[in-house]
Amino acid sequence: METARHDAFVVHTVKAAEPAAGPARRPEAAPLIQDEETAAKRRSRRIALGRLAVAVMIFVVWELFTRYGWLDKYYWSSPSAILRTTWTQMTQGTLLRDIAYTSGSTIIGFITGTLFGSLLGLSFWWSKSYAGISEPYLIILNALPKLALAPVLVILLGIGFFSKVALAFSMTVVVSALSAYSGVKSVDPDMEKLMYSLGAKRHQVFVKVVVPWSMPWMISSLRINIALALAGAIVGEFIASSQGVGRMIMYAGTILDINLVWVGVVVLSLLSMLMYWGVVLLERWLSKGFVK
Repeated sequence: METARHDAFVVHTVKAAEPAAGPARRPEAAPLIQDEETAAKRRSRRIALGRLAVAVMIFVVWELFTRYGWLDKYYWSSPSAILRTTWTQMTQGTLLRDIAYTSGSTIIGFITGTLFGSLLGLSFWWSKSYAGISEPYLIILNALPKLALAPVLVILLGIGFFSKVALAFSMTVVVSALSAYSGVKSVDPDMEKLMYSLGAKRHQVFVKVVVPWSMPWMISSLRINIALALAGAIVGEFIASSQGVGRMIMYAGTILDINLVWVGVVVLSLLSMLMYWGVVLLERWLSKGFVK
């Protein structure tokens, strides 16, 4: 019995695996997994530092070129002279009041023009006949050089604050209306039919479908509108005004004060950047609230 059990098993000898010839292979490094949010923050920090470095380099080169005579100070002034003139105008002049005047007319014109234009474009959804009749006139108004009508508006409304607001309004209202109308035309008709089939009223379809659907088109026009509104306000001040940064630039040009002209140019550049940044924040807020 023991002999039969022993013969039933076959024992095989297993040799250990021999190492591969050649140099020893190192284990491959595991791929580095980097957090996308951390990478985005680092990239944003690099971009911000790069922008700051470029701005500093521009002003340093500008200052050096004017000091060594490579640029004519009479025409190009210099950053140091502009800073001195800016401080003088802020402490002894009316620079702060002029900035507030220009900013106020621009922001009011931007807000009213954007709101009215967006409502006008959304209203085209209620009637295709009304939209078809109005569309060519909107296109004509958009192609019309509205700044050429600035003298007419100033004469009609006077040289006060309201005429600058009206110019900023006229520059933004048509763009907003066309953007909103583009959103209205892109609304999915199947979505509207689905809402009607579920028993929704017409005004409910407008509020729940048309407005949210058109919101990205309306938001996309904000950055364009703020620049147009500022241009309208400045042109109104160029024509006739008692206050404003545009009025200051025109006055400096008539008395050949180049430093003061450059102060106005730099102030307008900084003002446009701040307004643009504010509009970017507004876009983000609107996108979170309406665009899913």
